[in-house]
Amino acid sequence: MPIAHEFEYVKPETIEEAVGILDKHGSSAHVLAGGTDIVPGLRDGLITPGLVVDIKGIAGLAGIECEGDVLRVGALATFTDLVESELIRKSAPLLYEMAMTVASVGVRNRATIVGNICSAVPSCDSGPVLLVLDASVHVMGPSGKRVVPITEWFTGPKATALGSAAIVTSVSLPVPPKAHGAAYVKLGRYRGEDLAQASVAVLALPDNEYRVAFGAVAPTTVRAPGIEELLRGKVMDEALIGDAKRLVANETAPIADIRASREYREHMLPIMFERGLRAAVARLAGDGPAYGARLI
Repeated sequence: MPIAHEFEYVKPETIEEAVGILDKHGSSAHVLAGGTDIVPGLRDGLITPGLVVDIKGIAGLAGIECEGDVLRVGALATFTDLVESELIRKSAPLLYEMAMTVASVGVRNRATIVGNICSAVPSCDSGPVLLVLDASVHVMGPSGKRVVPITEWFTGPKATALGSAAIVTSVSLPVPPKAHGAAYVKLGRYRGEDLAQASVAVLALPDNEYRVAFGAVAPTTVRAPGIEELLRGKVMDEALIGDAKRLVANETAPIADIRASREYREHMLPIMFERGLRAAVARLAGDGPAYGARLI
């Protein structure tokens, strides 16, 4: 179906120019980066912008780099960039594992991790991973720069703390210690291009510290503080895994939708969590499946 809605198009050269345009035009202006959300929205008539602001030509928004012990992913970095980055594979392989599950190769070539969290659908793949990695979102708006912890970013289904006339410039995260293990487990209806029915990210750190987050099973992506507190400082064994699995229901609130029933999600979540936890612990010990291996 062709795009029938007419709109103006601009391609600013600087972030300041882009923010100024957004500030002037208000809610009628939409930002274009990867385009995997805005183009289908235009095609289906779900969004009708008066102006599309293409930010792909702005210097400084692309790239993946490490500055000291902080990893920075630019707003224009695609999921393919994450998959192909040796820096990501070495420093934060959980991002690689997550990126490999996103849609298809064609979509990954266009879609950006920043666009994924700006869409803020509960099933977004980036959400659980960035939560356990303690990421921060860097925003430029009319009042200048600000940094939003990822724990404060998702404010509701398809809602964020971005603010009006603002643009995300990058996502940053502290580089995990060299000795760490992690896993991302995504449940879909089939292999290939599908949104998550449910997802879980697990980060295992030295001294028996764990971080856990879930996607597609609550109004927003959520951390699991109850599970993290239960696991903290304890040596992993079968009894502890069983106790942690029983807490999954307390940390999530799945619903029924077109992709899965509530009961199916409730049944699968403890299984996914256990597989992710076991894989993360094994990887921390230098064993376990290779990153990118299918865990469910």
